[in-house]
Amino acid sequence: MSDEYPIKAVHTCFRILTEIHNREGAGVSELARSLDLSKAGVHKHLQTLSQLGYLSRDGDEYCIALGFLGLGLTARSRFRVYQVSTSLLRDLAETSGYVASLSSHQNGNGICVAQTCANDSLTYPTREGDRISLHATAAGKAMLAYRPVEEIERYLTDGLDPITPKTITNSDEFRRELQSARDRRVVFDREESREGWQSVASPITDLDQVAIAAVSVSGPVDKLTGKRLEEDITGLVVSTAKSIENRLL
Repeated sequence: MSDEYPIKAVHTCFRILTEIHNREGAGVSELARSLDLSKAGVHKHLQTLSQLGYLSRDGDEYCIALGFLGLGLTARSRFRVYQVSTSLLRDLAETSGYVASLSSHQNGNGICVAQTCANDSLTYPTREGDRISLHATAAGKAMLAYRPVEEIERYLTDGLDPITPKTITNSDEFRRELQSARDRRVVFDREESREGWQSVASPITDLDQVAIAAVSVSGPVDKLTGKRLEEDITGLVVSTAKSIENRLL
């Protein structure tokens, strides 16, 4: 709720920015309607952000501008896991032939930090910088499985929204999924976050065995399947995650 934030205007500003990002551009009326805000208030925010260089205007639509680029690159460059994993992530993509991703867990959210693919014909729907579902993506589940129990229960309290028809939405079933992830240190996304795509992920944990990130490989369901997914790619992902952990020591 907005009442939880000391400065409501800042919260509103970032709600608007997030909505524009998710929609890949939006107009005043569309934003006011979807966020339940006044058009006048939305317009003032958009004007201010545009003047500061954080939004650009294309006709009636406002889009995220390059003013954010330096901020995002600086944040990523200072992330220790990213610093030690770039070459390993590239090797994973080249060896697997699919999309290799590094995701992080920050403030209860999953974020795609980096992504690489040796196959130019593959275009994975998730982009670097996107927030990812903790209960539907392989990377999200891998991280959530290695978070404190109270955090997991708090997440479940908010409900498991269906993203695709295959998303796990039953709390008991999801708890079993997380237990399996802890037992095997690997977890799958079988079209739970994107129809037509499957993924496998393994967590990257700190010395207290709390997840700080995850490595995953994703590919089309008609190609990434069977032994190739269950054994070959899974082994590569687990090995890469462990190598990153060793570099963090």
